Amino acid sequence: EVWSLCELFLILLSVLSALLQLTGVLDDCFCDVESIDVFNNFKIYPRIKKLTERDYFRYYRVNLKRPCPFWPDDGHCSIKDCHVEPCPESKIPVGIKSGNYNKYTKAANTMSDMTECEQAKELGAINSTLSNQSKEAFADWARHDDAQDHFCELDDETSPDAEYVDLLLNPERFTGYKGPSAWRVWNSIYEENCFNTFFWLNDLKCVDHVSSMFPSFHPGLCLEKRVFYRLISGLHSSINIHLCAKYLLDEGWGQTVWGPNVKEFRRRFDMAETKGEGTRRLKNLYFLYLIELRALYKVAPYFERSIVNLYTGNSQEDGATKDLLLQVFNEIKTFPMHFDEKSMFAGHKIEAKTLKEEFRLHFKNISRIMDCVGCSKCRLWGKLQTQGLGTALKILFSEKEIKNLPEHSPSKGFQLTRQEIVALMNAFSRLSTSIYQLHNFRLLLKENR
Repeated sequence: EVWSLCELFLILLSVLSALLQLTGVLDDCFCDVESIDVFNNFKIYPRIKKLTERDYFRYYRVNLKRPCPFWPDDGHCSIKDCHVEPCPESKIPVGIKSGNYNKYTKAANTMSDMTECEQAKELGAINSTLSNQSKEAFADWARHDDAQDHFCELDDETSPDAEYVDLLLNPERFTGYKGPSAWRVWNSIYEENCFNTFFWLNDLKCVDHVSSMFPSFHPGLCLEKRVFYRLISGLHSSINIHLCAKYLLDEGWGQTVWGPNVKEFRRRFDMAETKGEGTRRLKNLYFLYLIELRALYKVAPYFERSIVNLYTGNSQEDGATKDLLLQVFNEIKTFPMHFDEKSMFAGHKIEAKTLKEEFRLHFKNISRIMDCVGCSKCRLWGKLQTQGLGTALKILFSEKEIKNLPEHSPSKGFQLTRQEIVALMNAFSRLSTSIYQLHNFRLLLKENR
């Protein structure tokens, strides 16, 4: 019965996809749009939505006050929907707000009730409960984190400007943020960071931060540079869909109504409205989905170890969260058409190493540009999603280290901070939601026509 429903959905999907000409095999990988739709909408989306509602994944520590490193600060957006409401410390689960910001297991959070000075004095006593191997691994944690190939500029979680944000109470949606400040952010991302990719803009007079400002890419680019462009374009498309799906439709008599805006969706993705580019943009979303899906497939062994507890201080909550996370990983393992990252950086050793470093630094630069976004809510979700993608890239290029993970102690060669874990799963959840929302827009487009 389940498979018959899937087959019916696939038939319906093929008809609706024709409205956007969004169908068939994606470039640079052996997978088709229809297979991803069925897999995501039936298997992944319901589970990843529940997962990101759990306490461990809903609270994200972020610094929204970091100055823009590239140009003078334009000031923050005064529109009320741009505002982010930080979460009071009293609402944060005790295991999350413990002083050891980068750890996610019960053992690592044992110091939660001590001041920093007390922690330093009692370090020996704490370590006495651990094996010698664990002592050494914990002591080396920070040093090895610093040495890793980070693809993102990480916030300092110990900064007094860093605050916890409840992501469920600050959803990603249309805020009204637009104009020169928003235009400059996406302009910088595409023009300065995309390996001299050909660039064009629509409507330079007034372009909001999720506008039709997508560049085209040169067909002669090598795989790695095509991938880089498609990741950024896919992220841009995903953000566009989120804001079209939760658009401010009415604001009267004290009641705010949010919902899908078909006209806005067509402006950004319809083939006629976008001079034929809409389908390419949406396919880049699917490509990004496959990249992050592959990263989750690769990192599953890291989370399957007994040492990883996703600690919040509530053992029942923690156990249920871990079980739900493993369910997501088990579903991902059933998907047969993963992206093959081994085809990247596979040429001459020196040239491949240089290209990989250029790739990493370009993306790290993009994560820094997120501190230039004037809308606080847009900045929050931009930082989270770029950090999530950066974490996925870090995973894809750490295969050897992940294969050598010890079962019962932290690894020196590969670590993920809680901040990276929360960003990784929420970023993938955003992509999953975008693909799910695409189906809703197809139905609305059909009704309109």
